[in-house]
Amino acid sequence: MTKESENNKPAAGKAEDEADIQASPSPVPAKKIELRKEIGVLQGVGIIVGCIVGSGIFVSPKGILQESKSVGLSFIMWAVTGIFSALGAVCYAELGTTIPRSGGEYIYVLQVMGALPAFLVLWITFVAIGAVSNAANSLLFAKYCLSPLFVGCPVPELLTRATAFLSVALLCSINCINVKWATKTAVIISICKVSALILVTVIGFYNLAQGKTENFEDSFSGSDYGVGMISAFYQGFWAFAGWNYLNFLTEEMKRPSRSLPLAIVISLSLITVIYVTANLAYLAVLTPDQLIASHAVAVTFAERTMGPAAFIMPLFVAIAIFGSMNGEVLSMSRAAFTGASEGHFPSALAMVSATRLTPVPSVLFMGICTVVFQQLFTNQLDYLIELTGFAFMSIVLMAIGCLLYLRFKQPQLVRPLKLPIGVPITLFVITLLICIITFVKSPKESILSVVIMLTGLPFYVFGVMWKSKPTKLQQKVDGITYFVQKFLLVLPQEKPFDEQE
Repeated sequence: MTKESENNKPAAGKAEDEADIQASPSPVPAKKIELRKEIGVLQGVGIIVGCIVGSGIFVSPKGILQESKSVGLSFIMWAVTGIFSALGAVCYAELGTTIPRSGGEYIYVLQVMGALPAFLVLWITFVAIGAVSNAANSLLFAKYCLSPLFVGCPVPELLTRATAFLSVALLCSINCINVKWATKTAVIISICKVSALILVTVIGFYNLAQGKTENFEDSFSGSDYGVGMISAFYQGFWAFAGWNYLNFLTEEMKRPSRSLPLAIVISLSLITVIYVTANLAYLAVLTPDQLIASHAVAVTFAERTMGPAAFIMPLFVAIAIFGSMNGEVLSMSRAAFTGASEGHFPSALAMVSATRLTPVPSVLFMGICTVVFQQLFTNQLDYLIELTGFAFMSIVLMAIGCLLYLRFKQPQLVRPLKLPIGVPITLFVITLLICIITFVKSPKESILSVVIMLTGLPFYVFGVMWKSKPTKLQQKVDGITYFVQKFLLVLPQEKPFDEQE
């Protein structure tokens, strides 16, 4: 019926229609298309512990000991870097509660410095730090998962790649189906990691109680208080990498002004204690030289102390790595989601499943990028991760700079958490010094790190700056977006991003 014929309808007919409408039951309100707030304090702790406690403490906790040159100084540096990381995480908690949006450093840099620096932060964070490290972790997961089945011989490369692919596929499936599943996975795996490290600690402390303390005698002999101590600090800082990942999920947290700081303080305190006690346990069984020479410290430790049960340690290592991968998928998919909502990534990545309310396109995009790096750059992944070090430290420096800028330029902002100003200033100065030391120590790698970040410029020019694209090209881009919407049954999120808690 046309609008005109409807207007010409007799008054009696209109009255009947109105009566029918009033008599009919009210329609059920449609489900709001938005990411749900599924993350509380426990889930937040699980995510941070899952991201930080990966292969490092199980496989290669030797960096600090190797650089500091003594057992005593190495323990001091573990504690110092733990406290430093906790301070950095608390500064990020202030940022996350002042700007309660998902996206981590990307969104803070966007608010303060503008579009181009924010896009480059997003580019290096998602592509290099996120997808590359996840690809490396997936291959490492496959290696430790399969090693008990191939005792005394190498694991076939094809089987390793297939297992790595399946691990990524499984994690992406979990994250696509239900955010609660992903956060529960993080909590369960974190409990497994902590349990494994408690087992190591109990065995180590039992050896200490038996009087095996020779590795701790004259513990500061040969300490390097110069360049070695600085390098040890740098090694420790990387051992705690991942403390910033919860900030990528701020909008999905229940009461982020409370949950974000609490989760950060609890998890960083727990991890610092775990790292120090685990290293005590290792050195109660292994000499410093044996620890440094070992390719997988926890496995060597288990072989010396657990007898026939030693086979479970590679499985614990695999579980730890799987947890880190889950944290990467959770956080980095949100980075892509937020970037797409700002027009910096394809718009399809900012859409949510109409039935499951999960960011399916961004999760799958993260999985695809991971698999591409996993299959094409298998032997270069560790080197690529090393190259991103300087860029990551630069990103942290920019984020703390944004915090200081907002403190002085926008003091009127509501800040549920407000640290003493000396904390971010001290952190900014120390991070700047780390960047300078990194550049001086490894100038070639630092320059290459910046080059990797700048490889995002062509994509920025094409996708963001070039507004007046030819009609046919724009139609093809729109066609891809429509296809993704129909194929995955996804819609743009309805919730306004400036909505405050």
